[in-house]
Amino acid sequence: MPAYDNDFDRRVGVVRRFNRFWTGQIGVLREGYLESRFSLTEVRVLFELAHRGETSASELGGELGLDAGYLSRLLGGFEKGGLIHKRPSEADGRRSLLRLTERGRKTFAPLDARSRRNIDAMLGGLSVAEQERLVGAMRTIERLLSEEEGSYLLRPHESGDMGWVVHRHGVLYAGEYGWDERFEALVAEIVAKFIREYDPKLERCWMAERDGENVGCVFLVKQSEEIAKLRLLLVEPQARGLGIGSRLVEECIRFARRAGYRKITLWTNDVLYAARRIYQGVGFRIVQEEPHHSFGHDLVGQTWELEL
Repeated sequence: MPAYDNDFDRRVGVVRRFNRFWTGQIGVLREGYLESRFSLTEVRVLFELAHRGETSASELGGELGLDAGYLSRLLGGFEKGGLIHKRPSEADGRRSLLRLTERGRKTFAPLDARSRRNIDAMLGGLSVAEQERLVGAMRTIERLLSEEEGSYLLRPHESGDMGWVVHRHGVLYAGEYGWDERFEALVAEIVAKFIREYDPKLERCWMAERDGENVGCVFLVKQSEEIAKLRLLLVEPQARGLGIGSRLVEECIRFARRAGYRKITLWTNDVLYAARRIYQGVGFRIVQEEPHHSFGHDLVGQTWELEL
């Protein structure tokens, strides 16, 4: 428990001052958020629906901490306005799944673009060093206020992350499977190609971070106009069992749907049991198996696919 002394009261005051500053900075107090007819809460719900594909009201409410009755009224308004579509879940008829309609996506798109422009303008007035200080402070706030057993952050890649990806793949696969340095060389080739040809509209890398340290990663890259490829899923041993691997794969699936892909493919090996369980759990299926000798071992390569 904190000590309630003058210093603590001062810190409370600093937090309250920052809250007043930040709500003004992002326009929360204006009548319509992002110069729209929607409130901040409504825009946040639209954001979640745009990035999740299909989800349920209970999942949304739990994630956003919204009262069930309030959320139900909000979603009812969206449905009446033609922004969302609701259908019964095939697994549980008592549960409804929600998704944005085409009208909903067209409504959300300019809000998303306006939010991006506002942030661009805010960062554009700062030097690169100042931008890094700002996002570092934000990440520290997020990490400290979400500290609980099993908490972690997912974020886009940053400078230095690609070296970590290559290094940790080399170390972990050598230690856990005995694979030689040729596997590390393959990973280096993959990440180099990703950086050289990176298209943020069609490709992504997610890094999982816990206690300020990288603990996982995954890549989604373009294979063709309709097919995306999932690559380099990794979770550090000390962070396994927290659902990070599944969450990383789910992020790939959501992004692929949003980007307009029709299918995700991936290549793995039969000895990678934990990864295979994750792929199977989200709906991937094996379409091809082939023996090969790689990285100093006889292996069975597997191609998995997921129709979107």
